Amino acid sequence: MKVLWEREIKAEEIVVSPRPVWKCMACPMYGRRPSCPPHAPHWREAKDWVRHFKKALIIKFEVDMDSFEKDKREALLYLLKKEEEFFKKGKMYAFALFPGNCNLCDDCPFERGEPCRMPTRVRPSIDAIGIEIGRLVEIDFSESVLYGMIFID
Repeated sequence: MKVLWEREIKAEEIVVSPRPVWKCMACPMYGRRPSCPPHAPHWREAKDWVRHFKKALIIKFEVDMDSFEKDKREALLYLLKKEEEFFKKGKMYAFALFPGNCNLCDDCPFERGEPCRMPTRVRPSIDAIGIEIGRLVEIDFSESVLYGMIFID
């Protein structure tokens, strides 16, 4: 995993709608991880939540498809570390959003109906709460990349 760039944006630029959530419904991971719908906050709630922030940070990660799960896990841990750094700097409500489903654990107990091992570390995915990431970045499907987001202030 490699961070390609980090870009701060105004939260007012973020569009929240049901479209990404409907896309989630077509994913084989739908409902299987705590970061995915229907376990993530509803998009209407997220739309209201986003209005309470002024800024967010978008992070573009390059991932190697041959080590996708490992690289994605590193991206999630990077997002959580950055969230913690913002918190320590006084940004009390800093909050990360994952690129897709959570894969913090090698073997997810949540998928088997057992409690999540890391409920305080799981964050909803960007799509799961309805954020249209394609309105904020130019999506190039030939790239092996993931996008994460951290709400700052």
